[in-house]
Amino acid sequence: MTTLTNVRIFDGHRLSEPTTLTIDGSAISAEPGADVIDAGGVALLPGFIDAHVHLDRPETLDVFASFGVTTVLDMGGSPDVLDRLRQVPDTARVRGAGMPVYGPGGRHADFIGPEGIIRDLGEAESIVSERISHRPDYLKLILEAPGEGGPDEATAKAVVAAAHAGGLRVIAHAATVGAYIMALNAGADVITHVPYGDLLPEAEIARMAAQGTICVPTMTMMELIGTAVAGPAALDTALANVSALHGAGVPILAGTDANNAGLGFSPKFGEGLHYELELLVRAGLTPVEALRAATELPARHFGLDDRGAVTPGLRADLVLIDGDPTADISATRSIVGIWCGGLRNEPA
Repeated sequence: MTTLTNVRIFDGHRLSEPTTLTIDGSAISAEPGADVIDAGGVALLPGFIDAHVHLDRPETLDVFASFGVTTVLDMGGSPDVLDRLRQVPDTARVRGAGMPVYGPGGRHADFIGPEGIIRDLGEAESIVSERISHRPDYLKLILEAPGEGGPDEATAKAVVAAAHAGGLRVIAHAATVGAYIMALNAGADVITHVPYGDLLPEAEIARMAAQGTICVPTMTMMELIGTAVAGPAALDTALANVSALHGAGVPILAGTDANNAGLGFSPKFGEGLHYELELLVRAGLTPVEALRAATELPARHFGLDDRGAVTPGLRADLVLIDGDPTADISATRSIVGIWCGGLRNEPA
């Protein structure tokens, strides 16, 4: 047991006065332990959660952990790789979708290959059943605007219905207004990415809020792609869309789309999440709201009931910050201590 004294705990709203917390094995405890560390008044936060990554090798988990990212949500890849990553101990933990579902045209079919292609709604139940056999934590559905190579709306609806019947949340890739509308029509639970080319219509934003749909905007990735395609104004459009979604009450989660795909658009593992938090603040979230977007909210909306807060009984995924990130979000970069499931990790 390790007891941290003189820490200011982030409770989801503010930092506490200096207090004491114990790490008992892999869990947080209120009972004192023999090994005492005086933290010197620094901030103690839940480990960060990156709600959109793509992983291909175990050592990447250590990179995430070194930046205080103790849980990563993989948004599509080989189910065999996902199984191996789930078994890596003493580092950042993984949840994942396995192979995504996507249409026969467009760039995703080109660079991922034929394994995830769905051609019509008649294949929805069988393809979702095949995904479920690999024990995913949720299903990833890649949507494009009508006519751009993704599944048509009827097929998208059939995939969502089959996934929900199988007990899976559906995370829809949608990076354009047309794809957003299709995702909402299909009943997706989470939409990942945000348009950088056009503003989302107010009526669709209101519908998204009414339906309780979650957004993972991945502005770190949208800036990279959007700047290459449309110039510097692309980030302004993405920021405006996030601002409008947030203002309407749509829950916003922090995710980066960090990857090692070699496609020219690769947000950095771990480090990218800190930049994403800064972009969320630029989009109008307060620093506290940005912190919740990378801790409490992804834990809640992805069913991670054992983490996301500094509370006795929860998993000891913890980050010590030398500074006050509730006032200055860039302070999240000043990491002085990390625990993944109670095991001490070294900061980058």
